Order: sequence, then structure tokens, then C-alpha cells
Amino acid sequence: MHRSLQHIRNILVRSLEIVLVVAFIVLTLDVLWGVFSRYVLGSQSRWTEELAIYLLIWVSLLGAAVTFEENGHLGVDYFVGKLDPVAQKWAAIFVEFVVLAFAVICLIYGGGVLVARTLEAGQISPALGWKVGYIYTVVPISGVFFVLFGLEHLIELFTGKHPAQKGHELYGLED
Repeated sequence: MHRSLQHIRNILVRSLEIVLVVAFIVLTLDVLWGVFSRYVLGSQSRWTEELAIYLLIWVSLLGAAVTFEENGHLGVDYFVGKLDPVAQKWAAIFVEFVVLAFAVICLIYGGGVLVARTLEAGQISPALGWKVGYIYTVVPISGVFFVLFGLEHLIELFTGKHPAQKGHELYGLED
């Protein structure tokens, strides 16, 4: 990968990781405040549960993208591991194309429709008063990251530079 593209990619990944850490910290503090206000103050703050749900959506989808980037996603590779190395490589390529199709169709396109329709409907979250369509923007955003990382994985597979998964080889494609 060209140096400037690699630099941009690294900035994107690092920014995504920072957003995740901040969101997780806010989620933790929000839940702690909800528990404290409920059991110590006697009345749970109205907005804590709603914020926790929205933050959990963001952390889950963006965390899945980061996990995919690091090849840490869950996979059943028992049968693939029994194949010869060429078949293993083609199985890995097939999986990447399936993930790309899902990301484009469901996350980017479907998520875009979800955001547009929710904004058109003017749906507002009851406790926070936020436009729900903006909260749902994480769906197409995570889809874009899945596509970028999937394309990177495919390039690595076709050039023979696909990294080994932590602790064991991913489809036997180590250098």
C-alpha cells in the first residue's frame, strides 16, 4: 500500500478506536449514574437508559468494524482448515466477498434508507430529544468501514500479504 494511503488508513483506524474508547467510557459512566440514581437517589434519571441503548448500538457496530479490520471476527474455520492451501485462499476470498456484499447491501444501502426514512418521519427520542435518524447513522458509517477493510483484506489475499490471525493462522495464509 502506498505510504500516504497507509497513513490515511492508520489515522482512520486510530480515530475509530478513539471514538470507541470514548463511547465505551461514556456508556460505562452513564450506566453507573443510572444505577446510582436509581438505588441511592431513589429515582433513576430518565435519560440514562436511552443513552445506554444508543451508545451500545454505536459501540457494537463500530467495534465490529474494528474487529473485522484486525481479522478478529468469529469464524468457523474447522472445515476450511482441512482444505489444501489454494482452496483455503479461495474460501477466504469468498468470505470477504460475502462480508462486502452484506456491508454494501445491508449496512450502507439499508442503513442509508433507515436513516433517511427515520429523518423524514421526524422521529425524536423520548428522553433525550434527539433525532433518531442521526443516531442510526452509525449503520452506514460502519458499513463504509467494513467495505474499506474488506477491500484491504482482498488486496492482501490476492498479493499474498494477508496477516495471520492472533494465536492461529487465518485460513493458513501466512507469509
